[in-house]
Amino acid sequence: MTHRLLSLLTLAALSAACSRRDAAASRPAAPAEVGVVTISPQPVTLTTELPGRVSAFRVAEVRARVSGIVLKRLFTEGGDVRQGQVLFQIDPAPYRVALDGAAAQLARAEAHLSAARLAAKRTSELLAGDATSPQAHDDAVAALESAEADVAAARAAVASARINLGYTTVTAPVAGRIGRSEVTEGAYVQAATATRLAVVQQLDPAYVDVTQSSAELLRLRRNLDSGKLQSAGAGTAKVTLLAEDGREYGQPGALQFADVTVDPGTGSVALRALFPNPRTELLPGMYVRARLAEGVSSQALLVPQRGVTRDNRGQPTALVVKNGKVELRTLVAERAIGDAWLVTDGIVPGDEVIVEGLQRVRPGAPVTTVPAGAGAAAVARDGKGTK
Repeated sequence: MTHRLLSLLTLAALSAACSRRDAAASRPAAPAEVGVVTISPQPVTLTTELPGRVSAFRVAEVRARVSGIVLKRLFTEGGDVRQGQVLFQIDPAPYRVALDGAAAQLARAEAHLSAARLAAKRTSELLAGDATSPQAHDDAVAALESAEADVAAARAAVASARINLGYTTVTAPVAGRIGRSEVTEGAYVQAATATRLAVVQQLDPAYVDVTQSSAELLRLRRNLDSGKLQSAGAGTAKVTLLAEDGREYGQPGALQFADVTVDPGTGSVALRALFPNPRTELLPGMYVRARLAEGVSSQALLVPQRGVTRDNRGQPTALVVKNGKVELRTLVAERAIGDAWLVTDGIVPGDEVIVEGLQRVRPGAPVTTVPAGAGAAAVARDGKGTK
């Protein structure tokens, strides 16, 4: 009797459990809760980063303008030099002798000129008294003119010799930083080949030369002309700089010009920006990235990157809540701005993009929405209350 009662109780318990399980299975699952971000248009300043190289503001190659032996080097390699500072001394002795010879030739020519002037004056007086022939007077006048020409040529020779003597003292053509000396004391330099002695570079300010594809330049101009973009400001465009280590250079620059030709090999246009460089942090040849402001998009739609995935074809997609159900949208993401994508197609203002709980939903599934971050905040509050 006892065993039969136990069996009946066991069968009753199993029947009740199955009934509860069937009832639970028949009830529809509650919609998943997801965190969403509501997309709204906002003004965004669009920028572009372009690779470039630093170049000196001025580059002056110091070359020999006369031939001779280098006697002295009068600067410190790698140091700063002033404009007009003496850098090299070439042996001046031959040129000093040449100047003295030219001065002697000038003195001789001036003496001949004095004699020719007196002779011409006497023949003029004699011709007036019919004491000489017109031919003799003409010869005297011609001799005077020849003597004057000889004096002019001698003066030019003196000036040339003085200039060559001055070239033996080699000075800095511009102020800046000088590199290593390419000749040593005792070296023979030549004017015919214009032997390079050193290079002086003015580093403050400094140029940054970058390139931009012609297609991007045309797109930018079309967007500005159509009103899709508004100019970031009148006047010279501002440029910021990212150094090789990724840090932003402390001083802004200004875009100077864009070249008027397209490089047929690369399809790019050269741009040049000017940056102050008081501490000579920017060195010629340094690789940098220049960030240029393209314009302002007044109705930009930004979708958080954590809400965007890629399909099998690599196209960006997002899950959007529409009428309480999940929709899959294919996007056109033009560029990344911070932690968001700038979307030009696939999203409209007011759309709710799922950024939390993506793994729990599929397209077509019903969901309930909360603002992104609200779920995490609630969990944090609950956890704090139980402590």
